[in-house]
Amino acid sequence: MMMQFKKILAYLWASPTTLVGVALAMPLLLTGAKIRCVQGAFEIYDGWLLRCLTQAGGFAAMTLGHIVIGVSADCLHTLRCHEHVHVRQAERWGILFIPAYVLAGCWQSLCGRHAYYDNPFEREAFAADEEMQSHDG
Repeated sequence: MMMQFKKILAYLWASPTTLVGVALAMPLLLTGAKIRCVQGAFEIYDGWLLRCLTQAGGFAAMTLGHIVIGVSADCLHTLRCHEHVHVRQAERWGILFIPAYVLAGCWQSLCGRHAYYDNPFEREAFAADEEMQSHDG
């Protein structure tokens, strides 16, 4: 019972970031993207607008709260561990997640480091990827 209550609170706390993801997902779904629920998050994938955005933006997947957007189902399968770290980060940071993520990237850039690869949010996700691969291999 207590675990369910904590999970509900996590969803509520992350809901401002999730709503940004919902706003982005709506036009994607209207242009052919598919949706499925995996491990408590909604995955949005495929569709012509999403393919255009990922090509223009140079990304394969992104997470906004409990919305994970990826270029394809295969891509999301490959990146699921990484993207679900971001889901848990959104659950911890709540409404502060997006500004904290952006500021962390800006700070890295100002310090002469890479805004994405040196961002602490990404480093946590990459570390989870490495841990999972070490257990698989």
